[in-house]
Amino acid sequence: MKVLVTGGGGFIGQCCLAQLHAKGYEVHAVSSAPQVSTAAVQWHQANLLDIGHARALVRATKPSHLLHLAWYTKQGKYWTAPENLSWVQCSLALIQEFTESGGERFVAAGTCAEYEWGHGVCVEDRTPLVPATVYGTYKHALQLMLRSWSKQPGLSSAWGRIFSLYGRRENPERLVASVIIALLRGEPATLGNVALVRDYSHAEDVASAFVALLGSKLEGPVNIGSGEAASLGEIVEMIAGKLDGRNLIKFRVPPSLVQSSEPALLLPDITRLVSTGWQRKFDLDSGLDDTITWWRQQLNTSRI
Repeated sequence: MKVLVTGGGGFIGQCCLAQLHAKGYEVHAVSSAPQVSTAAVQWHQANLLDIGHARALVRATKPSHLLHLAWYTKQGKYWTAPENLSWVQCSLALIQEFTESGGERFVAAGTCAEYEWGHGVCVEDRTPLVPATVYGTYKHALQLMLRSWSKQPGLSSAWGRIFSLYGRRENPERLVASVIIALLRGEPATLGNVALVRDYSHAEDVASAFVALLGSKLEGPVNIGSGEAASLGEIVEMIAGKLDGRNLIKFRVPPSLVQSSEPALLLPDITRLVSTGWQRKFDLDSGLDDTITWWRQQLNTSRI
């Protein structure tokens, strides 16, 4: 199997590369910046938003499987960014060129933002798909087009809808990373609505879910989560307990008075994912330990 991974240098992508190599696959990855190829990964430099570059990349590598993780993910901006449309356009070019080059299986990253929030537990092909954001709308639109395109003979596809995640190399502005970094520095961590209940997955487990989907015959949307629910407050309390930093946790207003436009409960049903044989490596406790250890190393080497 020859696999091409877009977004190989990203939060999830980096984890996928090592796991794909461990399975004995020939791994190719693309980056907009120069990368050094190794025995594990052959890197290619390309600007995927240039449709010509995207098509040339697929023609040059001729992968049998394509794992499409690349997208615009600038923290705080991706929800409404015009770049979402550009990523739909370049993704369609990748899908078409992949098919014309004899590709067999295309797996892409979706999002829980495709669902109509407010239903609690989301089930593929049952929970209404009414995205409330530009990001969710364009991801869902691409999923519909990919699903229709995949009806062609010889091509299969799956769409992994990611819920909440954390882990090594996470954006320092996101919840888990920001709390860990603040407490390691002995600084206050100021929080909003900690009553929200979510399913947080370690990035290594999200990556292994995509690797499992790539090697499976499962078609269509598949929720990606851990199967473990916790409130944001419980997660923060776990971090604070591990770092002896409960006195540093601050709230903008008392948690009981916080109002949020986000749903109180947003969880995935992961029955379809588990049917591939996938199993998570980390529960929340061990995953937070791993993440704290990594961020402590970064802090000790002055990388943050």
